[in-house]
Amino acid sequence: MLLCVTASHKTASFDLLERLSRTPDDVAPTLVGLTPCVQGAVVLATCNRFEAYVEIDEPVTAAGAVGVEAVLEAVESATGVPASELDGAYAVHSGRRVAEHLFSVASGLESVVSGEGEIAGQVRRALKSARKDGTTSPELERLFQRASQAQRKVKNVTALGRAGRSLVRLALELADSRIADWSAERVLLVGTGAYAAVTLATLRERGAENISVYSPSGRAEIFAAKHGIRAVSADDYARTAARSSLLITCTTATEPVLGLEHLQLPVGAAAVGCPVGSHSRLVVDLGMPRNVDPAVATLEGVALLDLETIRLHAPLEELQATDAARSVVREAAETFHVVGSRQSVTPAVVALRSHIFSLLDTEIDRARARGDEDGRVEQALRHLAGVLLHTPTVRAHELAASGKADEFTSALASLYGIEPAQDDIADAASA
Repeated sequence: MLLCVTASHKTASFDLLERLSRTPDDVAPTLVGLTPCVQGAVVLATCNRFEAYVEIDEPVTAAGAVGVEAVLEAVESATGVPASELDGAYAVHSGRRVAEHLFSVASGLESVVSGEGEIAGQVRRALKSARKDGTTSPELERLFQRASQAQRKVKNVTALGRAGRSLVRLALELADSRIADWSAERVLLVGTGAYAAVTLATLRERGAENISVYSPSGRAEIFAAKHGIRAVSADDYARTAARSSLLITCTTATEPVLGLEHLQLPVGAAAVGCPVGSHSRLVVDLGMPRNVDPAVATLEGVALLDLETIRLHAPLEELQATDAARSVVREAAETFHVVGSRQSVTPAVVALRSHIFSLLDTEIDRARARGDEDGRVEQALRHLAGVLLHTPTVRAHELAASGKADEFTSALASLYGIEPAQDDIADAASA
């Protein structure tokens, strides 16, 4: 059984999501090691959501409670966030609802800004991380792979990608009201990852020219050389920050990388260019956990734009594009469920066919021994076997599609003493 425990910008504060996202890599291994009934776990942690996807080998009546308890315990152990603090801050999806939820997430339908594209890569990286840690399972593999396929279809056949805007683009649109001439801004970009590259491209689209970059992890020189901007050393970071009019942070650092000490130019400090006026400085914090000390907003003339503010200004979804995308997601989720159900009954169908054909081969050998020289008896027996197998096979798939595959398997065991081979079950699960 699949289970998803999700805390997102819709259910939890950004402060709580920030704390959850500091050490997400330890959650899945901890979760898998807690109880034998957890067969696999994949954790998706982004700037506005924290989700644990779990496959549980447990009776349906108990799986939900067991899974949620295990997830909360693993989260508390790995992140230090007590389970009590999560009360009311998360939602639970189980069974066939899990696929539709993840497919919606991967397609950007559940993001702060509907249709934002960064989440698709984050979903792929979550699966990759689980593979690296050895915490994934065949069914979770299939779930996340189909999520990526659904996302690509949404992108290709709907206008959602054009309707939605990335967090970076939305943040700079909000900054437009404060910036008269982008080419005159002295911009400091803090961070060199994927968000930094997107931010740089978006800044240039708006006409920004004077852009420098600082990297807390020491990668500024490489990033600057690749993109044709100026690198800032650790020694010059505070001086450059104090003389920048627009500062954008987007690092994965777990502690703030920009504080009061960086924006207040030391008395007597020498620097190139004129200091920024106290009325014209904007700080945009795209980090999760937050990259900027909130106290920065108390400085005279400094405006701080963080993810919480960006969320409040996110535009209304364009209903037509969103509805079309959700139709694609629902169809993909239903296909995922039907295919999974058919795969779950396949070992039983294979076992039945193997049983019938074993009996058939025995009878054909007898017919040959009695002189079936023209093969007509063999032909008739094979036709009869096919007719006899048709109805049970169709019925098996119908039962599987309605979630009753176990009824077919139980009937085979009761009537014929047939049990699907474990190897066949494993192969079906990994298909």
